[in-house]
Amino acid sequence: MIKEIQIRVLPNIAAQESQLKSFLQREYGIPSAAVRHVRVLKRSIDARQRRVFVNITLRVYLNEEPADEAFEHVEYHDVSEAQRVIVVGAGPGGLFAALRLIELGLCPVVLERGKDVHERKKDLARIKGEQRVDSESNYCFGEGGAGAYSDGKLYTRSKKRGSVEKILRVFCQHGAPLSILSDAHPHIGTDKLPGVIEAMRNTILRCGGEVHFQTKMTQLLTRNGSVVGVVANGKEYSGPVILATGHSARDVYRYLSTAGVSLEAKGIAVGVRLEHPSQLIDQIQYHSKDGRGRFLPAAEYSFVTQVEGRGVYSFCMCPGGYVIPAATDSEQIVVNGMSPSSRGGKWSNSGMVVEIQPEDVTPYISGDMTYEDKALNVMAFQESLEKLCWLQGNRSQTAPAQRMADFVNGRLGTSLPASSYAPGLVASPLHFWLPDIISSRLREAFRVFGKKSHGFLTNEACLIAVETRTSSPVRIVRDAETLQHVTMEGLFPCGEGAGYAGGIVSAGIDGERCAEMVSEYLGRL
Repeated sequence: MIKEIQIRVLPNIAAQESQLKSFLQREYGIPSAAVRHVRVLKRSIDARQRRVFVNITLRVYLNEEPADEAFEHVEYHDVSEAQRVIVVGAGPGGLFAALRLIELGLCPVVLERGKDVHERKKDLARIKGEQRVDSESNYCFGEGGAGAYSDGKLYTRSKKRGSVEKILRVFCQHGAPLSILSDAHPHIGTDKLPGVIEAMRNTILRCGGEVHFQTKMTQLLTRNGSVVGVVANGKEYSGPVILATGHSARDVYRYLSTAGVSLEAKGIAVGVRLEHPSQLIDQIQYHSKDGRGRFLPAAEYSFVTQVEGRGVYSFCMCPGGYVIPAATDSEQIVVNGMSPSSRGGKWSNSGMVVEIQPEDVTPYISGDMTYEDKALNVMAFQESLEKLCWLQGNRSQTAPAQRMADFVNGRLGTSLPASSYAPGLVASPLHFWLPDIISSRLREAFRVFGKKSHGFLTNEACLIAVETRTSSPVRIVRDAETLQHVTMEGLFPCGEGAGYAGGIVSAGIDGERCAEMVSEYLGRL
C-alpha cells in the first residue's frame, strides 16, 4: 500500500527517517514496522515565524518495497549515422540541446571554445593564485558554461516554456543528488556539478555525437541567406546551428553585429557582491542566536524593492559560499558567487544589483568602448564598469571593496572584514566612484532591507565590486514560433547568451526547445 501525506514538522524530525516514522505512528497511527520506505516528494523550509518548520510531502510505502524508480529515465540511442546539427557552446543551453537532439534522432556536434571541466580547474586556480586570466578558459568559458563553477543553483520561475521536472530528471540521471527533485530551491553544488556535466558529455559521445574543446567559432557559413554551418579553428562544420555561447561571449556579439545578424540591446542588472558571515545570516533568518543548529541548512534570503523607478534586488544568493573572480579578460574585474554542496563555508553572499535599461547607460560609456551598433551599448557599459573596477583594484584581480554601513553612510573606511574572495580585497570608496544610477539606489535599498531584517545592514558585511554578468546585455532577435533568427533560417539563438534565459534550468529548457525546432526545420527541408 502507498500513501501520500503532507506534514509540517520541526527540523529535527524532518532530518531523520527514524523521527519521521515515529511522527507518522504518533499522528497518523501508522506502525513504524509497516513503513518499508519513505520517499520525500517535496520539501521546503518555513522560517517566517519565530519557530521554524519544514513542510514535506511524503510517499510512504506500507508493507511493500518501491517497485518504481525515484524518477523516469530518458532513453538515448545511437545517432552516429544521423543528420548533424552544430551546437556552439557547451553550457547548459548547449548540453541540453545536444541531449534533446539525440532523443529526436539527430546527431549533435558540440563546439566549445574552452576546456573540459577538469582542465578548466587549473586555469581557475591560476586566477586565484597568480591573478592570471585566460581569456578562453575561466569561470565563464569552458565545459558547463558560467554555471559549472559558480554554484549550480537550479531554482527557476521559468515554467511556462518547458518542463523544469524534465531538466532536473536529466541532471539526476547523470549523477545529481535526488534531493533536487524535492527541494523547493534545488542546488547541486559547485563541487559536484562538474562530474554531472562530464557524465552528460559522455552520454553525447556514447550515442555517437561529437564534443570538441578549444574549438572557437569564428564565422557562420551561409547559403542563399540561410545558415548552413560554421567555421571553427579554420575548419568547416556543416549543419543547422544552435548558437548557445553564453552571456559573456562579447566577441561573438561583435562578430554577429558586423555580419548583419539582427541584435537588440537588453536590460541587465548591475551592482556588487554583498558578503556576510554565514552565522550572522543564519541568526537573522532563523530568528535564533544559535543560528541554524544541527538540522537546518545554511540560511538563504531574498530581498527586492523599487528605488527611483528601477528594481533593486538580491541575486544568486550563495549560503555558506564564496565570492569568485569571474573576469574573462585581463583588464577587468567581475565578481560572482558559488557554494559547495555542503554550503558549509564561513560566509554567505549574494549579488545586490540594480535594474539597468538601455536608455540608462549612454552617459557612462567611455570613449574607447563605444560601438557603431547601438545594440551593443549595454555591453559597452559593462565593459567600461569592469575596466574602471580593475583600475580601482590596483590593475589586478584584487577587488575594490567597502564595508556595508560605510557605503550607506558615505564613509571611506580603511579596514575590511575577512573575506572568501581569494585574490584579495582593497579598501575603496565604492559610494564615490560607482555610477550614481547604481550607488544611490543600492544605498537606499540597503536602508530598506535593514529595516525589514534587523542586523542585515552592518559593517560586518562587505560590498565587493563589481557584479555585471547577471545576464546577457544583448538579445539575438529570433522568431517567437520557430526560434530561428528573424532573417536567417538555420540559425537558432539559444539560452542565456542569446537573451532568452536566465540561469541553468531556464537555459536547459531553452536548449531543449531549440533542439525541437531544429528537428521541425529539418523535417521541412
